Amino acid sequence: MEGQFSRTELLIGNEGIEKLKCAKVAIFGIGGVGSFVVEALARGGIGNFVLVDADKVTLSNLNRQLIATHQTIGKAKVEVAKERILSINPQANVEVYEEFFMPDTKGIIDNSITYIVDAIDTVTAKIELVMRANQLQIPIISCMGTGNKLDPTLFEVSDIQKTSVCPLAKVMRKELRARGINKLKVVYSKEEPISLKKKVDNTEIENTKKQVPGSISFVPSVAGLILAGEVIKDIIYAENKA
Repeated sequence: MEGQFSRTELLIGNEGIEKLKCAKVAIFGIGGVGSFVVEALARGGIGNFVLVDADKVTLSNLNRQLIATHQTIGKAKVEVAKERILSINPQANVEVYEEFFMPDTKGIIDNSITYIVDAIDTVTAKIELVMRANQLQIPIISCMGTGNKLDPTLFEVSDIQKTSVCPLAKVMRKELRARGINKLKVVYSKEEPISLKKKVDNTEIENTKKQVPGSISFVPSVAGLILAGEVIKDIIYAENKA
């Protein structure tokens, strides 16, 4: 009888399966991107999770977040994600933190973590996450902007210093350089963000006020799957620590 990860083992071997089983991955942000990261990591065989997000599932999440259904509206995202992980792999260990990660956040990150996934939106939080990962020498991959985009084929894996087009990546490059950090693995898109319009008296005009970005089902999901793929490959091929 085939085991749960037998098809994966054909690709990465038993040693790879064991590395993933022993790994502990922290995912910050369980939204349109992060929920698909969690899904792919759980199905990929990651054995230990840390989930961090303060939000609850809302109606507007249904268009893009894997954990969002009419049955989960109002529930904490980290709890819904934990339940889903355990429904896929009951042997997994899942820690949850129903809070926003910010510069004054205590704990959560320590040397027991194998890899960090940054799938949060706030620049100050993203920078702090990178700073702590660097201090503890924990590998981290960060997702840049996925809002206001329609072409999932334009995502790339790159270093932050080689990114272009993406407004969030531009800000992150500047802020990280100012802090002496010149390297960060990221997933970003070269697609120009779509300019959102609003109607006034049936006439479309440019919306100049800061607003919630537009989103669609097949863009953040693809970014999340790419992030998960990089995490799994990096863990499999990492040199064994002494």
